[in-house]
Amino acid sequence: MSRQAFEAFKKGIALEKEAQFKRAKALYEDILRYADDEAVLEKTRRRMEDIDDLIAEKAIYRRIDENAKRVLTEIGVNIVGNQSLMDLLLEADAVDFDNETALFIPLKQEYIDHCLERTPRKMAGDPGENTFGIGATSPFLKRAGEDELRQANREEYKKIASAVGEQQDVVGIFSLPVACDMSISLFEVAQLMEKNFPGLKMITTNTMSDDEAAFLKGKDRWLDGTSLITSLSPMDNMVEPFLRSARIGNNLLLIDQSIAGVSAPGSPEAFLTQVHAQVIFMMVIAQTVNPGIECVHCGIPSVVGADGALAYSSPQQTLINAAMARINSWIAHFPSAQTGGSTSLSEVTPQAFLDSELSRNTLRKYGVHIVRHAMGALGSLNFFSLDKFLEDCDRERHSRRIFEAMPRDIGVIPTYFPGDDQALEGIREAAEKGNPKNADHTLKNAGSFIHWMARIRDAAQKKQYFPELNDIVLEAINSGG
Repeated sequence: MSRQAFEAFKKGIALEKEAQFKRAKALYEDILRYADDEAVLEKTRRRMEDIDDLIAEKAIYRRIDENAKRVLTEIGVNIVGNQSLMDLLLEADAVDFDNETALFIPLKQEYIDHCLERTPRKMAGDPGENTFGIGATSPFLKRAGEDELRQANREEYKKIASAVGEQQDVVGIFSLPVACDMSISLFEVAQLMEKNFPGLKMITTNTMSDDEAAFLKGKDRWLDGTSLITSLSPMDNMVEPFLRSARIGNNLLLIDQSIAGVSAPGSPEAFLTQVHAQVIFMMVIAQTVNPGIECVHCGIPSVVGADGALAYSSPQQTLINAAMARINSWIAHFPSAQTGGSTSLSEVTPQAFLDSELSRNTLRKYGVHIVRHAMGALGSLNFFSLDKFLEDCDRERHSRRIFEAMPRDIGVIPTYFPGDDQALEGIREAAEKGNPKNADHTLKNAGSFIHWMARIRDAAQKKQYFPELNDIVLEAINSGG
């Protein structure tokens, strides 16, 4: 019986890893009912402490996925002023002309489903789960002992590319880490990346020529980083580059950089619902142009601090990206990329290293796919430091060794993601008023992230999963944050 109970428990953990929490719970209940091995019973009881929270969390993510599609069918996207997108969707018979209550141009549900069915769920150059990387594209290079803000030049970028290549045991994706000056073109940067780093790479092609943009075509280990809409409206300067990349057939990294309460609603659920909707819209356009094209869901939601600036040192930034990753891994099953591992601090200090380390370890703890900005970034992505990058890589090696030595029967850890049954209404209200800041829904949810963090801290005080790893939640508790 002990052996059977142990095997059943292992199967329960495997089901959790597949986000099959209800099936895992049924298995754990059987173990508690019939097993007599106290060691297995204790492990099972510990998993039962989390399982209902995981079931509830997954239900919210399923609602986010469903409501994201409803954003496109019931609220719509404000593309009426962009003839290219209008013509494309009209020709595909994708517009729902029977909908008289949508604010903007609504899509047909069946057309969305058709496009998403075409979207590959497997990524040819996939570096695997919990992949951390460098980039993308801070405006300025941080130089030791120098305060002047400048982009990287050719020689400096050669050093960066060489250093990244030397750290490829821990660097899983090489995105352009810092803007470059006129001494080197973006295409030449891509060639340097190709020469020095054999793994997954990402660059933007919107300023490249047609021939240069086609350099990425047919290459599994290249992603074309692109975007299309924000605040449910197209970015006019990105429409033609987006369509060109899709027509070429480059693998697309579909980037949504919405900010809670600024360019999207303020509650975590409404926020992620809009981010997810906007990435799905990009997928629809990409599949309309080039059916079957590879698309990576790069919803990278951001939060701001009390000063109104991006807050990459905040645990809120890390947790909202972990939740976005779970929507993809548990529900939608798209390859995904997140942001994390950075810091709000602008100087290379011990606290800046710690901020980044805590964020990476928390993302690893909850489980993500590909994480950009994880090494070398400073000042909420305003600066890139080669010195910080090298130290981040060393710390990542240390954390990885500790994590890999951990027991495999811990199970999945809840984020206690807060529900918002008014999320869809909040998105509509913000769209009607033209700005989330003016929406009553945003005001009502002004403290939602704070309450979410308090719930996580309470849980962390009761139950420590990885005490050997620095934990951003416990660190916040100890510092009184």
